[in-house]
Parts: sequence; C-alpha cells; structure tokens
Amino acid sequence: MSHSHDHSEAEEEQIHFANVIVTFKNYAQYSLSANNRRRKDFFTLPKQDQELLERLGYKAKLDLVDNAILANADFLSKVVSDPEIFGHGIEEESATYSPTDHQQSAAGHSHDHVSSDHSHSHGGHGHSHSHHHSHDGMSRNRQRYKPTDFDMDKLRSTLKQFVRDWSVEGTEEREACYKPMKDALVSHFADVPASERAQLRVLVPGTGLGRLAHDVAGLGFACQGNEFSHYMLLSSHFILNRTTEINAHTIYPYVHSFSNVVSDQDMMRPITIPDILPSDLPPGSNFSLIAGDFEEIYGAESDPDEPQSGQWDAILTCFFIDTAKNIVNYLRIIHKILAPGGVWINMGPLLWHWENNNTNDPSIELTLEEVKALARSMGFMISNERTINTTYTSNSQGMLGYVYHAAFWTATKQ
Repeated sequence: MSHSHDHSEAEEEQIHFANVIVTFKNYAQYSLSANNRRRKDFFTLPKQDQELLERLGYKAKLDLVDNAILANADFLSKVVSDPEIFGHGIEEESATYSPTDHQQSAAGHSHDHVSSDHSHSHGGHGHSHSHHHSHDGMSRNRQRYKPTDFDMDKLRSTLKQFVRDWSVEGTEEREACYKPMKDALVSHFADVPASERAQLRVLVPGTGLGRLAHDVAGLGFACQGNEFSHYMLLSSHFILNRTTEINAHTIYPYVHSFSNVVSDQDMMRPITIPDILPSDLPPGSNFSLIAGDFEEIYGAESDPDEPQSGQWDAILTCFFIDTAKNIVNYLRIIHKILAPGGVWINMGPLLWHWENNNTNDPSIELTLEEVKALARSMGFMISNERTINTTYTSNSQGMLGYVYHAAFWTATKQ
C-alpha cells in the first residue's frame, strides 16, 4: 500500500473522529430542538385541546424532558472532554463532511432498534487502549460539520449501551448474553486452575463498552477487547479509565421518543452507571482494548511484535459475526488466530449489517445453517448448540420490544 494511500486513510479517519466529537457536542442543541418541535405542535392545536393537554401535564413534561436532555449533554461532554488521548489533534472548527460518514450510515442495520498508544493504570492491573494508525494534522479551513440524524441515532444508541453494559437495569440482558459465554469459557478450560488462567489469552472482538471483556479479565483470563466504533471507544475509555465511583453518573436514555411509553415516570427514569467499579479487578489482571478494524488488525501479520496466528486460546463473539461484509473472511481469521484446540464461543443473531447498503460495499448474507456449515468446513467442531432468547439495549418498561432468538455455540479448532 502506498504512503499516499495510508496518509489519505489516516486523514479520513481523523476527520471522522472529529465529526464524532462534534456529534457529542451537538447533542443538546439537536435534542432540545426535537423536543421544542413538540411545543410548536402543541401551540398549533385549538385552545380547547391545549387546555386538555395542559391538565394532563403535557407542557410540564416537555420542560422535564429538556432538563433530562441537558443532564445527558453534561454527561456526554465529560465523555469527550479529553479526546486527544486517542492520538488525534482535534480542531472542532475543521471537522467536516467526509464520505466515510455516509458509508457507515449505509449499513443501516443495528442490533439496537432505534437504529498512537496510550495506557492507564487501574490499581493493581494495567488497562490499555491502543490505536493502530498514525495521524497527521488535519487540514484547516474545512466547512463545519453538521451531525446527521444517523449520527444522533448512534449517539442515542450509545446511551442505551451504557445501560446494557454498566447499569443494574442491564443485568437481565447481560445474564442472558454474557453469562452463558463466560460459563462456556470456564467449562472449556475446567482443567486449568483458576490461578493459571492468566496464561490463557481471550479475544472479544466488537467489544462495545467493554463489559464482557472486563468480566472475562475478572475471571483471571488475559483478555483483549477490540472495537472499531469511535462512539464506543470514547465511551468505553471514559467508563473504564475515568470513572472512580459506583453510580457516579446519571443518564436519561429513554427521553428521546414519546412512542410506546407507558408513563412519564418510565420515560424519564434515571439510570445510574456504573453498577460496579471498573477498576476493581483482581491485582495482576490483564485487560486491554485495541481500537481498529477486526480484519485489519487480526487478519494480517502486519506487526512483527504482535503476531496473531495461533496466539489466542479463546475468541468470544457476542452480537458480532453479522457485522461482516464477508463472513468467510471473519471465520477464516477466527480459525487462523486460534491456537490448536482453541475455542470460539458465539452468541448472537444474523442481522447482516451491510445488507442492501447503498455504497457498493460487498455483503455476503448466509443463513444460520450455512454459517455453521461454513465453520465446519473451515475446521471447527461445533457443540453445545442452543437458542437463547434475548433483547438488545431494550427498554424493559416500554410497550415495544424486539426479542432475538440468538444462536449460541461452542466451536473447537481442529
């Protein structure tokens, strides 16, 4: 790959990162404007209708929603208060439109249905974030970026991801999704004493806000998470490295839509995070997060200091494999980087993220039976198969919920 191509990719990534920062910072303006639309609609009604709604407390509710939005905005501003730790020089005024933003928005499917190196120390264990790209200064005099509806949808989804991974309310989803995976991991290595688990390397691609990887490290395994989304990376860094108290933050993730709401109390209920102290891992724990594309980082031996082939004892994919453009390559990489006898534990649906995209990206969509047949043909022996019914960042008190009949299995590399 040419140096100019590398430079272009680095600049595109830097632009996209800056645009994400702008999205975080524009949350209040965007969300207050959406809520103010309701006020305008209220005043278009006949006076008699306005009086009826006012007796119900509708206008007062809009004021409470404004307050909740401002509280969310304060929290989100803390998340992006120090973006330079990711190795990007941020000039907000130079954030600009980038084709990357619309390329990503083309993958319109989301499990959530709305739609330079640096390290930090946690007491007795090290937790690091690493980036696999270098970044030069971003061009100036660019048009200021205006976040799209899709950008804001991703940001609202990030708030719900905090609920799933780091709140008491998310316990039910975590028990449904993460617990079977952790149990299968421990069972597979039942002959390894807990005191020796640190010798076993576990990879969690698509780690999101990092709870599953964190919990695996808490079991004593050497665990590395991998994540591509800047929304997730900024947020996981904040919760893992810059949060020092249980329930330190309060967010209101359900105030953005008035549809399928049972009561005002349900819609505006506060969620406190985190439910545990992320830094409270056992002394000597090995837990890291690597930022970047799964295929680029683990699919090529580009770094002689970080060999991948046959180096992982376990790979846990939770709501991940359907993010592939080419599922064949995903499975090829998983098989390649597992050690002989290593285990791949999968949990999730097949909501192919790139299906019907409008950017001419390839997308191979297989049935569940085809995915399993492909895995077997590549040298996996699949066992412990079952279906687990679960939600994903669902509002447990709402009137509408999507339930996935998620596929679970344990596959051993032959």
